Amino acid sequence: MSIQLAGLTLASRVMVASGCGGTGRELAPYVDVSALGAFVTRSLTLDPREGNPMPRVAEAPSGFVHAIGLQNPGLESFLALELPWLAQQRARTFVSITGSTLGEYAELARRLVNAPGVSGIELNLSQPDGPALGLFDSREPFQAARVVGTVRRELPRGVALTAKLAADPIRVAEAAGLCAEAGVDALVLVNAVPALMPDGRQAGLSGPAIAPLARRCVADVRAALPDLPLIGAGGVATAADARTLLAAGADAVQVGSALLHDPTVAARLAAELEGDA
Repeated sequence: MSIQLAGLTLASRVMVASGCGGTGRELAPYVDVSALGAFVTRSLTLDPREGNPMPRVAEAPSGFVHAIGLQNPGLESFLALELPWLAQQRARTFVSITGSTLGEYAELARRLVNAPGVSGIELNLSQPDGPALGLFDSREPFQAARVVGTVRRELPRGVALTAKLAADPIRVAEAAGLCAEAGVDALVLVNAVPALMPDGRQAGLSGPAIAPLARRCVADVRAALPDLPLIGAGGVATAADARTLLAAGADAVQVGSALLHDPTVAARLAAELEGDA
């Protein structure tokens, strides 16, 4: 069942969350990416990043902690080697971007909008260990809105702009409102929660443990902004999980950490939600 979201027609309410689908090739044996609502890339920076030393992932009660360190090939390599494959598969590709300055966000957006196969840009405004990685500090709602406004000015019509906000139920509605005023087309709620690896390194917590927090954030933003498209994320592993987020006010959902346990999850959720009104 196709849906309209942020000016785009999406084949499904189910999207692959940033960082959880690899380059897309890794999921290809398990799902037709063109049949999903969208594929969101790992967060890209202008220059390549090697990421953190191993281990980068550790099990946690009802989830896992991760300290990837934004490993990515950089923009040039992505445009040359990864985006063409996604375009060939006819995936709705949202490119997640992050930067150390507003200028970096703007340059990333400027160079991506003319690349064939880019349906949208997802702003990573809530990397759990962002300041430690030298990223622009968008934890304050007005700073998040500054990033949205900066990138909005670089995007032509037809390229959707989404922003992924932090799991902060105290200020998420404020941040959402300011981002909406700055020109965001849809919001993704929420990102991983700040945590620590067993060895004390800064990390993020994802998985079922954050599902209730995601629902609260979705419900609060829906109440504050009844007309803004929302994409729920956080602990989605079953159709019941997805339906709970949709009932809270989301228009679509992203599946992330569950794919690391079972790469067939996205295809199964899309099929199970197909008949829902």
